[in-house]
Amino acid sequence: MTPEQLTPTQEDLETLSRQLGRPVRDVVEIGARCVCGNPLVATTAPRLGNGIPFPTTYYLTHPVITAAVSRLEAAGLMAEMTARLEQDPELAERYRQAHEAYLQVRNEIGERTGTGPVPEIDGVSAGGMPTRVKCLHVLVGHSLAAGPGVNPLGDEALDAIAEWWTRDRCYCEGAWDTNSPAPDRDLSRHTKTQGLSAEELDRKRAARRAALQAEEQQAREQEGTMEENAEGTAGDTVRVAAVDCGTNSIRLLIADARTENGVTRLTDVVRLMRIVRLGEGVDATGRLSDAALERTFEATDEYAALIKEHGAEKVRFVATSATRDAENRKDFTKGIRARLGVEPEVISGDEEAGLSFAGASSVLAGDKGARTLVVDLGGGSTEFVLGIDSEVLAARSTDMGCVRFTERHLVSDPPTDAEIAMARGDILDMIAQVLQTVPLATADQLVGVAGTITTVTAHALKLPEYSSEAIHGTELSVEAVDHASSSLIHMSRSERAALPYMHPGRVDVIGAGALIWQTIVDRMSELTDGRVETAVTSEHDILDGIALSTLR
Repeated sequence: MTPEQLTPTQEDLETLSRQLGRPVRDVVEIGARCVCGNPLVATTAPRLGNGIPFPTTYYLTHPVITAAVSRLEAAGLMAEMTARLEQDPELAERYRQAHEAYLQVRNEIGERTGTGPVPEIDGVSAGGMPTRVKCLHVLVGHSLAAGPGVNPLGDEALDAIAEWWTRDRCYCEGAWDTNSPAPDRDLSRHTKTQGLSAEELDRKRAARRAALQAEEQQAREQEGTMEENAEGTAGDTVRVAAVDCGTNSIRLLIADARTENGVTRLTDVVRLMRIVRLGEGVDATGRLSDAALERTFEATDEYAALIKEHGAEKVRFVATSATRDAENRKDFTKGIRARLGVEPEVISGDEEAGLSFAGASSVLAGDKGARTLVVDLGGGSTEFVLGIDSEVLAARSTDMGCVRFTERHLVSDPPTDAEIAMARGDILDMIAQVLQTVPLATADQLVGVAGTITTVTAHALKLPEYSSEAIHGTELSVEAVDHASSSLIHMSRSERAALPYMHPGRVDVIGAGALIWQTIVDRMSELTDGRVETAVTSEHDILDGIALSTLR
């Protein structure tokens, strides 16, 4: 394209904002245009305006193309392409050359636009290049911007979407809203924390915790009054048991569930966690190892005895990422059924996300009508769930977790800068995929759940020991999350093991988990133009959601 065609106009920026459903920033060029002139690809600076390195240079924006490419991803094309790279040396070499071309052009764009060198992402391109295929949207964006013959797999994906989009005609009519104003930070309805001083933020966080404590105390007092003054109250209480079996840990909650005025509250009877590493090696082998199954069955035997001892009336066992990926999942299912007498449910990523939202969002008090993003960061997957009150608006599960990314990237002790940069690039790619279906930029508040995030919070608070009470409801600034996460990432495993709040089973994987959480929090601040500048930690998560679901 000519320099004039590359240069984004104000109209281009407004079109990009409408296409993405959020204000665009740091767009330095238009990588490719429709035959009508509208943008297809945004070229992003290698370092964002807030200082964050950004390896994804070419960002696919046209809704028709992004939807078509998502169909290819859902059909499993990325796995097929990755397998071909291992089997076809010629294709692998051409793909490696595409990776080199991507890096060269990104450096040129940095020089041309005044961004300058970004050493944090040296050698890191995007989309899984040069050895894997992790995001077809990135490869298609590269092919559209660079032209045919540069990225072989991007070219293949473009050919594969010919049923829905081709280069030679315009598909813009009706593809996005052209009547409403372009998304802008001034259109946001919720700006509760924008512009507050550190002291004002501290007062806001203290008020939130006080409101939660007052609400919980009121509920306890109300329960006590009802038990004293009304016969048959115990009949309104149902004892339930929930088991959440993830990639890294297996957890049990036995609780008394009581519904009053349409609101169900859980009172803990037993809450336990065991680190069993069910997903150990699954990313490489595709199978659950015999040792991992043995550890998981041993913990399940313990839980089965507790469930019987405490007389739970309803039991639900939910398994997540590791078992979804395993070839021998039937061995796992049979073993759990024999021990608990219930059918283990290997749930979809969407259901996992909904259960996480139900459990986690209870940490927030008084923010009716606000859009909440819940991030559940596990061992093998991370769920992003956007909702209002109890309604889930959009959700996406990603194959990104602390165990997966430790095995895939952070193999040194402590991790090297190159390993961290490569992992961060993969995380940003994953977030880019989430943006295709979850409008992250519309969120008003961010809630994080699961062991990685509670551990990062304990580290930020410098707790003398792990305390769920101290952690639950804590609201940290972006800067506090960044500082605590960076500290954990760069520690050696022996240094992490010495921390008084560190669970032994998290010592070797917390670095990758902290890196994922740090990158998500930073990206959410950037996407919302600073509207989301804190993150709330919840000790209530998918486990509580599973317990609540037993009542349905």
